[in-house]
Amino acid sequence: MASFKKSFETLKATSHSAAKGVTDTAEQAAEDAVQQVADSAKETANIAAQEAGRQTQAAIGKAADKAVDTIKETGQKLEPK
Repeated sequence: MASFKKSFETLKATSHSAAKGVTDTAEQAAEDAVQQVADSAKETANIAAQEAGRQTQAAIGKAADKAVDTIKETGQKLEPK
C-alpha cells in the first residue's frame, strides 16, 4: 500500500509540474502576442503620422505656390500699361 501511495504522489507531482510548464508556456506566448500587437500598433501610428506630415507639407507647398502666383498676377495687373 505504501508503494502505491508513493507512486500516486510521484504521479501527482509529475502531473502538477507538467501542468505548470504548460501554463508558463501559454502565459509567455500570450505576453509575446500582446507585445507584438502593441509594437504593430505603434508602428502603424508612426507610419500614419509620417504620411499625415508628408500630406501637410505638400498642401502647404501648393498653397504657397498659389499665393506666389496670385501675388505675381496682382502685381502685373497693377503695373502701368
